[in-house]
Amino acid sequence: MPSPTSAKPLRIATINTNGVRAAYRKGMGAWLDTREVDILAIQEVRASTEDLEKLLGPEWNILHDPANAKGRAGVALASRDSANIHRLELGAEEFDSSGRWLEADYEVNGQIITVVSTYVHSGEAETPKQVEKYKFLDAMSERLPQLAAHSEFAIVLGDLNVGHRKLDIKNWRGNVKRAGFLPEERAYFDRFLGAEDDPQYNAGAGLGWVDVGRKWAGEVDGPYTWWSWRGQAFDNDTGWRIDYQLATSALAERVVNYSVDRAAAYDQRWSDHTPVVVDYAL
Repeated sequence: MPSPTSAKPLRIATINTNGVRAAYRKGMGAWLDTREVDILAIQEVRASTEDLEKLLGPEWNILHDPANAKGRAGVALASRDSANIHRLELGAEEFDSSGRWLEADYEVNGQIITVVSTYVHSGEAETPKQVEKYKFLDAMSERLPQLAAHSEFAIVLGDLNVGHRKLDIKNWRGNVKRAGFLPEERAYFDRFLGAEDDPQYNAGAGLGWVDVGRKWAGEVDGPYTWWSWRGQAFDNDTGWRIDYQLATSALAERVVNYSVDRAAAYDQRWSDHTPVVVDYAL
């Protein structure tokens, strides 16, 4: 972590690796070696804690919550310093959030920052998979105010599997009845951030959280964070913006840089997602 006398911002990155071992074989390690990340949130780990430790190396302190089903989901937080405390619980006891929600408190320059790595279900319209997705989003709706009350500097990172607005999906017209852009899903983000027509949208409306990517980029298409492996989706930039950094208002005011690390070419990709990297001046 940066020292109290350092001017270096805290760099936080999130990435859905779609399997961290495969991502490392394709070049994730080279990216991480040059990016000077302080805290890294990973989704779809699909590997053991031992695998993570071997891949990232001894300079990283790793927290990992694997899914109950082997080879599925899994979330992790890796940091240059150890967490003060971490938590795994989300929702009611009967609700299985294993491998999908991991919280940790870090001390940075004498201040506590609460960081969450989360992987929301992809869902499937009108199926039990979609029911589970709504259960998870309900649990998030309950937890977000608690996180904000716990720490003024809190951030939820990860693949949230919902495009909030038309700006977030290139082919939004063709996806209005598909999971990821259903009106019911997008309404949850209205609750988190405020509705698009709210004067305080993304500036204190809703539950008071801020979509750092949208605040930084402004009213533009994307920048997208996921593209299908199939066809020409990547080359044509026919993507979805579903990887987020959602911050409390106080933390969002500390953003000094936002970057989507899109690969230069299709054959240089090491995941179907791309890292989202944000610098926070603490």
